[in-house]
Amino acid sequence: MASRRACEQIILAGRVAVKGETVCKLGAKVDAGRDRVTVDGREVRPKHRLYVALNKPRGCVCSRKDEHQRPTIYELLPKEWTGLYSVGRLDYNTEGLIFLTNDGDFSLRLTHPRYAVWKKYLATVKGRVEAEALAQFTRGVWDSGERLKAEKARVISASRSQSVLELELAEGKKREVRRLCESQGLTVKRLVRTQIGKIKLGELRPGKWRILTEPEIASLLS
Repeated sequence: MASRRACEQIILAGRVAVKGETVCKLGAKVDAGRDRVTVDGREVRPKHRLYVALNKPRGCVCSRKDEHQRPTIYELLPKEWTGLYSVGRLDYNTEGLIFLTNDGDFSLRLTHPRYAVWKKYLATVKGRVEAEALAQFTRGVWDSGERLKAEKARVISASRSQSVLELELAEGKKREVRRLCESQGLTVKRLVRTQIGKIKLGELRPGKWRILTEPEIASLLS
């Protein structure tokens, strides 16, 4: 109906009724599954919660509108899903797993640092990565007043021209993987987020989405 603050004013104004009885007291309890709630005589129903996994392609943004007219991830979704928003963000050139939802509590649990939901990335960088760089990733580095740190880091493959790294992070500060690599003089050629919590990107193709299952949602909230 409205923001929490605006809803408080709607309640105090006597515009809300529960089971036909006007309720003007803030904090009154309602059984959303059984009680009929109306505002100005119109019934209000709980919104259907939706949890979506998307394989974000490179070259699109996570904002609904972009001042540079670049493609957005919302253009990849059904048009009727207007109430969804991304859980965190991936930058323009980063690919991979991202969730979208209309559940604010779910979004908070996955993005707030105190819950430490791990995220896994594959980073393709120029040149061969030395062991000392990997050790520095897990020790942590300071950049622009922030401490950046990977919980785990390993080399998947390496040649003279490039290396593929797997990094696991527990926080997810802005551009954290790229900044970690830059701190060691490494240029990122490609960056893909492959996992959030226990949910893997799997066979989901770039630009495609799927609905998260109830067990998957439970695993992310546990």
